[in-house]
Amino acid sequence: GEYLSRQPYDSEILVVDDGSEDDTAETARAAWPAVRLISYRPNRGKGHAVRAGMTAATGDYRVFYDADASTPIEELEKLWPRFEDGADVVIGSRALPGSRIEVRQPWHRQAMGRMFNRLERLTGLTRFPDTQCGFKGFTARACEIVFPRQTVERYSFDAELLYIAQRHGLRIDQVPVRWINCPHTRVNAATDSTRMLADLLAIRARALLGRYD
Repeated sequence: GEYLSRQPYDSEILVVDDGSEDDTAETARAAWPAVRLISYRPNRGKGHAVRAGMTAATGDYRVFYDADASTPIEELEKLWPRFEDGADVVIGSRALPGSRIEVRQPWHRQAMGRMFNRLERLTGLTRFPDTQCGFKGFTARACEIVFPRQTVERYSFDAELLYIAQRHGLRIDQVPVRWINCPHTRVNAATDSTRMLADLLAIRARALLGRYD
């Protein structure tokens, strides 16, 4: 909030409370009195939360950003030149020259990420080396194309969003980002990797059936 208040452009902050059982809503309101809070029950998953926020947003450019601030908010400055140059979607990447990984994920999370990216490539869903960084920006038009077609509500939703954007001919740019891993995560390497593989296969099947057209 403080960072955005210093910028020359208008902005809004939306916080999506995805069925949390703690004081997330009250904390958000206390930290940013002008925040727009979207809250619902029960928990639906990160993909659902992102879709809820991005479709409720009203800006010409809309960025979703993980609450743990693994990517510092100042990295927003890297997005605007790409949008001005004509990009429809700009994604943060930890796998590009120029990326700064200041605190790395545990080895098992890194291995899980590499395997997931290989599966994305094998299924023909993406060409990007890092689809899971929680720092992505969309134009309003791109949001109108991509998010109504999104079906995945949990961790593989990024792959689906990027596949839909590519299928509709949207220009996707990557930017290197700073990354400071947050140790608190609910991703379970054993169970969630199986679900993510199932999601990728489901995305491929929907694509073959023309569900994203």
